[in-house]
Amino acid sequence: MRTDDTFFIPSTSFTRPTTVSAGLRQLLWYLIAGTRGGLNRARIIEALHERPYNANQLSEALEIDYRTIRHHLDLLRKNGMLARPVGDAYGSPYFLSAYLEANYAIFEEIRNKMSSSRR
Repeated sequence: MRTDDTFFIPSTSFTRPTTVSAGLRQLLWYLIAGTRGGLNRARIIEALHERPYNANQLSEALEIDYRTIRHHLDLLRKNGMLARPVGDAYGSPYFLSAYLEANYAIFEEIRNKMSSSRR
């Protein structure tokens, strides 16, 4: 085979699983479905997918104690699910990380399976 030979594989018909998405899937199963507080973390991720919030705004919007919100935000941030581009200043908003945003379908899949298993 010559080195300049190329193959065309249509991206719509062939997607190869990656270890990145497998790792994210395992992490999300643990954070969302495998531990206490996972439902609150899922609600936080869903809210931040809609728009950025700071901790106080999330506390009010989700009607969850402020200290509980901070705990979950810290946990999600340490695991690479959230980002704060403005820094750690009081009141700075949280965003979904680019990593989670790009793979949000994996979160939705896990969230849907959680919902259906609790019926």
